[in-house]
Amino acid sequence: MKEKIIDILNGFGVERTAITDDVHFTRDLGLDSLDTVDLIMQLEQEFGIRIPDEDYSKLTTLSGVINYLEAEQQVEQPV
Repeated sequence: MKEKIIDILNGFGVERTAITDDVHFTRDLGLDSLDTVDLIMQLEQEFGIRIPDEDYSKLTTLSGVINYLEAEQQVEQPV
């Protein structure tokens, strides 16, 4: 999962070496609001989920995205 997210970020011209778990997409990597929307759309497509607008604020770091996606996968899988 982490590698897929890093590959998506790399598509925005972000060097792999610049991507750490706590790197902030806007502040540290320079992604703007349009990049952020595009990133979220790519995450939705890659992982087959729908991310509500109100959850965008949770997706500002690599670790935040991973935690969010892991939680979503747990919700979708039957116990």
